[in-house]
Amino acid sequence: MHAHNVRVNNDLHSAPEAAPATVLIGEAGMSPRDVLAVARAGARVELAESAIKAMTGSRAVVEGLAARTEPVYGVSTGFGALAVRHISPELRTRLQHSLVRSHAAGMGPRVEDEVVRALMLLRLKTLCSGRTGVRPVVARTMAALLNAGITPVVREFGSLGCSGDLAPLAHCALVLTGEGEAAGPDGEVRPAAELLAVAGIEPIELKEKEGLALINGTDGMLGMLLMAGADLARLFTTADITAAMTMEALLGTSRVLDPALHAIRPHPGQAASAANMLRVLQGSALTGHHQDAAPRVQDAYSVRCAPQVAGAGRDTLAHALLVADRELAAAVDNPVILEDGRIESNGNFHGAPVGYVLDFLAVAVADLGSIAERRTDRLLDPSRSHGLPAFLADDPGVDSGLMIAQYTQAALVSECKRLAVPASADSIPSSAMQEDHVSMGWSAARKLRRAIDNLNRVLAIELTTAARALDMRVAAGAGAPAPATAAVVAALRASGGQGVGPDRFLAPDLEAADAFVRAGGVIEAARSVAGELN
Repeated sequence: MHAHNVRVNNDLHSAPEAAPATVLIGEAGMSPRDVLAVARAGARVELAESAIKAMTGSRAVVEGLAARTEPVYGVSTGFGALAVRHISPELRTRLQHSLVRSHAAGMGPRVEDEVVRALMLLRLKTLCSGRTGVRPVVARTMAALLNAGITPVVREFGSLGCSGDLAPLAHCALVLTGEGEAAGPDGEVRPAAELLAVAGIEPIELKEKEGLALINGTDGMLGMLLMAGADLARLFTTADITAAMTMEALLGTSRVLDPALHAIRPHPGQAASAANMLRVLQGSALTGHHQDAAPRVQDAYSVRCAPQVAGAGRDTLAHALLVADRELAAAVDNPVILEDGRIESNGNFHGAPVGYVLDFLAVAVADLGSIAERRTDRLLDPSRSHGLPAFLADDPGVDSGLMIAQYTQAALVSECKRLAVPASADSIPSSAMQEDHVSMGWSAARKLRRAIDNLNRVLAIELTTAARALDMRVAAGAGAPAPATAAVVAALRASGGQGVGPDRFLAPDLEAADAFVRAGGVIEAARSVAGELN
């Protein structure tokens, strides 16, 4: 357990490595970096010889069971509540194809390509474990789809997060057989048969158990958890930087960032966030003046407690990544082939472990957005901003400044609070009460992605506000900001975010700031001066 914690924390706090150009899939698990490389960077996949050997061995087990007279779930029976029917050999190929066609029942908007690629890769990883009993040709065909840039069309609704992400995976499996629809490398959606023909990929005919093996996993929710982990690692560091900028613009005190204060409450995330803020503020002439013109004993909670809130989120993420590590090491299927050759039904497809941490992260996202919005509002309120003009307007009354940017931020935060309501606390029976308790993990993942998008925008608005406030402090002769925060302001301006001046069309400034945050520009600019950040 200790080794897992060390590895996860290192992944979270280290600089990102370059994505590998090729990911080798063996019978063991894979790393989060491999998943991100294939899902987001288009890395190619190759199957290790050990994987081919493992699949060949387990396939022999399935074929041996298929020859027997006694029923085996998924091999010679129906599925779910229909598992009571024994299926004769001449109907078993039809059984597998019928399963995939009927389960490809998703509806709603298209799911993002990166999510579908992650889902396919993680299912491929499990196929290559040798626990599912599929033929190597099934895995080779799925790898060929990924390498050809063919992305099945998957719809938003269709998974209850139990018995696997059934409908999303079924839409992917359908494309393997030459049916359904997919997006080609150019992004155009076309019939799967056309895309496979152009790529020179032969559609597969599914044999015993193969249809079931292709749809019975938690791969969609796990893929989204891994991508959320990467996004949140960036956003937690970004939030430390924007909080430091706000502290500085409010003439707050950095004494609350003293490592000795955080050592007596030994949460690692809190210490990491405080260290980031302290490093970014090094050399500032603006911090530490809370006892000057407008005496303050201490700063408001939203400023003083920034490391505690962001740090709790960091620790939540570390726990979530530990769960993801365990899932990456798993082979999720039902029934599953064990090392001794037994094939056993099980409940490992239940998404509760992943669903819980997805929901936990949504709570952390909502709270981080909430405290950032409170800091923004403080910068805009002349009764609390310690000498800054109302709404940071050029000519308050004639100009409204950033007044409505805070409205937008508040709307985003309010939606994040709604998205923090746990999906995994819900369950709805299905399949004639055979599947009477489900995880809703897919739903938890989908709402977390929306919440993370919102948080990116929330921090972009705090960044915009704090940068303008710092510019105003400098113009008023209050002193120079820290070199690191000055570098962030300069980089923001270079990216298209405008500085102080009369009111103008504000939305493009906010969009530029959002893109700047999303690209990691805040962290890159701060690191260029302050050095490595957690």
